Amino acid sequence: MIKIVKTGDRQIAKFNQRPAFPEEAESAASAVLADIRKRGEAAVLNAVAKFEGFKGKKLRLEVELEKLEKSIDPKIVRAVKDAHRRVLKFSKASLRKGWTMKTPRGGSAGEFYSPMDRVGVYIPGGTAPLASTSVMTVTLAKAAGVKEIVACTPAGKDGNVNPVLLYALKLAGATEIYRVGGIQAIGMMAFGTKSCRKVQKIAGPGNAFVTAAKRQVYGYVAIDQVAGPSEIAVLTDGSVDLRWIAADVLSQAEHGSGYEKSLLVCTDVKTAEAARAEILRQTESLSRKALVDRVIDRGGILIVVAKDVAEGLEVVNQFAPEHFEIMTKNAAKVMKGVRSAGAVFAGSWTPESAGDFVAGPSHVLPTGGAANMFNGLTPDDFRRRHSFVAFTRGDLAETKSTIEAFAAVEGLDAHGRAATIRFE
Repeated sequence: MIKIVKTGDRQIAKFNQRPAFPEEAESAASAVLADIRKRGEAAVLNAVAKFEGFKGKKLRLEVELEKLEKSIDPKIVRAVKDAHRRVLKFSKASLRKGWTMKTPRGGSAGEFYSPMDRVGVYIPGGTAPLASTSVMTVTLAKAAGVKEIVACTPAGKDGNVNPVLLYALKLAGATEIYRVGGIQAIGMMAFGTKSCRKVQKIAGPGNAFVTAAKRQVYGYVAIDQVAGPSEIAVLTDGSVDLRWIAADVLSQAEHGSGYEKSLLVCTDVKTAEAARAEILRQTESLSRKALVDRVIDRGGILIVVAKDVAEGLEVVNQFAPEHFEIMTKNAAKVMKGVRSAGAVFAGSWTPESAGDFVAGPSHVLPTGGAANMFNGLTPDDFRRRHSFVAFTRGDLAETKSTIEAFAAVEGLDAHGRAATIRFE
């Protein structure tokens, strides 16, 4: 059932609640990760056989780009290349630049960046082989200058991985590809095994079990963020075709977990009722209708009626969605009021799917309300930031008394002496 409520209704607060770490996922991740820490490769192979059905011993895949390209529909090859080209261009443009400032007595200070040496990316492949995620993760690491990029994705019981997904991984720059999914993939990359050395950071989306595993290996490795089921919010003032609005609302509901959420905020009841009817009508024609029905049955699609766009925007900010579409007049102006959203899509010609597949920014984004404190994946997530200071004698002389004062307050004699001794 798709409910229509007004702002202030208690249903909105209930809708906004998304548990980040289901208990069953936490306990399962803990058990599998502990086994991998203890038994290494044997534990990974056991988990792959148990949870994925693949009982082969060889987990690493040798992938040749040219052979893959010949086996794939040319239209799909062009699409992957188009997406990769656009994402790479955006990624290179977004990289932070090092900078330097002069200190008062002729020295300098600033920041510079260096790429990580070895990172891991997780590519979901359960309910849908996310070839686009290959582009939206590996391309960013490559743009950042990472030399070793490990990719993990689940295979079927026969050990095969979708060729388009593999092609996208290889084109984007993956240097190692493993047919390992779920918790076991996170454990293998985080702790290392005989066939796969540990990485420094793990990025990429996944289900609740993958998310729980990423959270639990934090500290052994860095992670990008914790992410859960997909979600979208759409704000409309009735100026955009409701067929488009309905299609956009449904775009995230078809992912497959059943826990996806779609929030539609309208500025009048008539638009809300018409939108609900159109959403239900379009659902009937979807190939993944059964998956969308699960979302609807669980109350995963909610329509809110606000008095105006400003109030509607506040409803969305409180929801803090992964994806936020502004389908109103003057969308660029409305966008200035956004505080909490993983990615924003402004204007009627910008469906969320453009961001998922081709526009440029990564589609690896915070979910579950985490957009009020986390950002989406960027190339800088695969780099290390270094600050630097290069004082002259004059700079140290000017600051020596401050250093000595702090050292005295904190009882750190050697700290103070390190400055004092240079002038004795």
